[in-house]
Amino acid sequence: MKKIVLSALAALTLGTVAANAGVTKLYQDENGQVFTKPAEGRTLIETPTSVFSKADKLKFSGLTYIGYKYNDYDKLGDDVTEKSSDSQFEIRRAYFQLKAYLLDDPKSYYRITFDVSKDVTGDEKVRAKYAYLYLNNILPATGVEIGLAHRPWHDYEEHNSWYYRSISKVLVETKRAGDLSNSADFGIMTKTRTKYFEADIGIFNGEGYHKYQRDNGMSFEWRTTAHLLGVSGKDKQESKTYFDASFYGQLNQEHLTVNGSSEDMNFYGLHTVYNQPNFLVAAQYLDSHVNKVGGIASSKAGKGWSVNTEFRMGEEKEYKLLARYDFWTPEANDGDKEYDKKSYIIGAAWKQNRNVEWVANATVKDYDKGILPLTDTTQGADSYNGVDYMLTAEVKF
Repeated sequence: MKKIVLSALAALTLGTVAANAGVTKLYQDENGQVFTKPAEGRTLIETPTSVFSKADKLKFSGLTYIGYKYNDYDKLGDDVTEKSSDSQFEIRRAYFQLKAYLLDDPKSYYRITFDVSKDVTGDEKVRAKYAYLYLNNILPATGVEIGLAHRPWHDYEEHNSWYYRSISKVLVETKRAGDLSNSADFGIMTKTRTKYFEADIGIFNGEGYHKYQRDNGMSFEWRTTAHLLGVSGKDKQESKTYFDASFYGQLNQEHLTVNGSSEDMNFYGLHTVYNQPNFLVAAQYLDSHVNKVGGIASSKAGKGWSVNTEFRMGEEKEYKLLARYDFWTPEANDGDKEYDKKSYIIGAAWKQNRNVEWVANATVKDYDKGILPLTDTTQGADSYNGVDYMLTAEVKF
């Protein structure tokens, strides 16, 4: 199935180029490879095959995180701390996206994004990350996404405050904190955009795009953001000065099983970011609540905070230094002491051009030891102290 989907996407991309051959000439070498520029050994394709679409315009894009990671860590055992390490090359994510503009409004469109990533078994899977219809201006300054859509918070932070999804998820999603929510889900979300204020408000299944819908509970989710300088910070941070303050959260009914009982998960966050062309600094606080059942606490309950910064240098701000600190305290079972999960990221980035950026970083995990039984499941697979050394190429077009 994966090969079929990827082959279809590649064929569709080439076919779309061919469909526009009236303005783009295509050339072919002796191996049958197609190019858009002439060169020795290439011949002009006189009659390229047309591709028909009922959309007025199709727009393709792609994004891939190619990486290498070396782990050096302490592995917890029965009253023993064992030194261990491993290394691997990896494709952390690979997105392929199509937007089809179907309506008279040029800002309304249908979008589908395919996502290649590893599942818990280590197998590469292709799934739909987004598949929604966006209708612009259904109300003044307000549009709506319907389908497998964005959730309110993640996309904002990744495009305004933390630009390194290729090396770490945001605080609300990372396993180094509570792993509370992922970035897409089935539902409907309104998007309001003005000069000084914006808001995303939605109702979703709640489990996220790669989990099944359990029970009958739904999730009400929101983000409200004040642009204190009247400037939206989305992308092009090297040329903007902006100052944002946000309040976000999620009220998710019957989302988790705690000691055999279905429980709600509610979390609330405050976030602020200040950016100018030379640097960025951001901070947030996050508090998550899940009822205990029989004295057992959920792994999703807890509170924490995060700060991150970025310094930019060079004529085009192509060189960057970055740092981030996360602090998370999971709620403890009755009779147990709380423990803290601390992590540090430090790194450097080079933006080679508009399509390729390189990032080298180290992520230090510093979790409290000896407080909870080693069989405690709230610590999960990341219940170790150590360092991840990473080299990443972010490729987009």
